[in-house]
Amino acid sequence: MTDDTPVVDVEPLKTIVVGYDGTRPAERALARAAELARAFAATVVVADVAAPEPVETTPPGAFGLTPYYGFPTGRDMHGDDALWREHRGRVEALLARHGVRHEFAGVVGQPAAEIVDVAEQHDADLIVVGTREPGLLTRLLEGSTSQGVARRARCDVLIVHPSREEPPGS
Repeated sequence: MTDDTPVVDVEPLKTIVVGYDGTRPAERALARAAELARAFAATVVVADVAAPEPVETTPPGAFGLTPYYGFPTGRDMHGDDALWREHRGRVEALLARHGVRHEFAGVVGQPAAEIVDVAEQHDADLIVVGTREPGLLTRLLEGSTSQGVARRARCDVLIVHPSREEPPGS
């Protein structure tokens, strides 16, 4: 018996863009991107989508990373250079532990559009983004970065969801 199903050649993953803002969903996306990059010997481009700002506490299991919040207006994205270097150092350490080539593409603006722009600039094969599973009201009022990326992207998009053990909104 022969299978007449046409074989489709798929290009190997060479470049993976990960949307990153320091939140728990972004950390999950970064970890998944690192796993995929290691498996495919791909390069990870970390699309930093906002400026780092200090927070009082780091959520449990956050790899000690300080989340980013808000978007700067009229100021340099790297306003707090010490915090920026510390944060990037931790991201680099995570990717280095996985043995992954990487680079940073710091951008400021609307996250979904900026992540897609970075992917297009780097001719990415895959975009990886996290989601915090917002409720219906939040989704209607604020929108979803992961959905925005999926709608705009010209390459494949992987949306990394929270595990079943994580509390809703994590």
